[in-house]
Amino acid sequence: MDVPHIPVLYNEVLEAFKDIDDGYIIDCTTGYGGHSLGLLQQNENIQLICNDQDEEALIFSKKRLLDYKTRVIFNQGNFEHVLETFRGFNIRGILADIGVSSLQLDKTQRGFGFDGDTLDMRMDQTKSLDASVVVNTYSQSELERVFKEYGEVREYKKVASLIVNNRPFSSAKELASFLEKNMSKGKIHPATLPFQGIRIEVNDELGVLERLFQSIEEIKPRNCIVAIISFHSLEDRIVKNYFKKWKKSCICPPDAFKCTCGNNHSLGKIITKKPITPTKEEIKLNPRSRSSKLRIFKFD
Repeated sequence: MDVPHIPVLYNEVLEAFKDIDDGYIIDCTTGYGGHSLGLLQQNENIQLICNDQDEEALIFSKKRLLDYKTRVIFNQGNFEHVLETFRGFNIRGILADIGVSSLQLDKTQRGFGFDGDTLDMRMDQTKSLDASVVVNTYSQSELERVFKEYGEVREYKKVASLIVNNRPFSSAKELASFLEKNMSKGKIHPATLPFQGIRIEVNDELGVLERLFQSIEEIKPRNCIVAIISFHSLEDRIVKNYFKKWKKSCICPPDAFKCTCGNNHSLGKIITKKPITPTKEEIKLNPRSRSSKLRIFKFD
């Protein structure tokens, strides 16, 4: 079976879950099933819940994981709901690789890449909000918000103004080419950060990640490993802050004279004091891995 994708931080993810010998591991973002396959091969006694909101990804992964079908449950939906869906299960591991998958980047009709034939960028194709709506109908102030908050674009006012004054745009290729011609050049393509902002807006990526963490915090899965791979600072900040919160034993206000909360609120421990990043060898083999960061937490 031809698999046009290399899973990011593959060996490091397997290492994180190697000691789990029963119960269920949830792969929140199954994609092409690379991490899922490795976990099924390594952890012979676990069951796997393969979740993805992209129907095309699940169809592919069902074929790829066919030999393990008795140990796999496939679920289509946004990962913010997956813990609630499987609330009664013995969840021993949670994996989320929250970058855009190669499946989405490489297909020009999905409109994620700079050579995209459409302005789409929806991870879930059933949703009504797509990149065309954002680019061609949002007001200038709304676009400024998207580029400033989600794209971290330094010249967010200029980008928003250029788009408003030159739209409509019909494809990602057309928009990327326009930004390349009209924005100052740097180490990365001038469309990289604006595209990030549009994609995050379309898919509510930060809100979805927040709600995943809220659902984990509500359920507090016992003796469970949580491993999250992020690809930019906005996501990584959310992961880092939740892990710090879960580790905290004292939850009294910072200005409290003395502890009155019982100092027994820690939910577990942070396994990775610093995020795990790809090796030079991995980056050379898979340049898309270069910005990935893996953080791991273990619930008591």
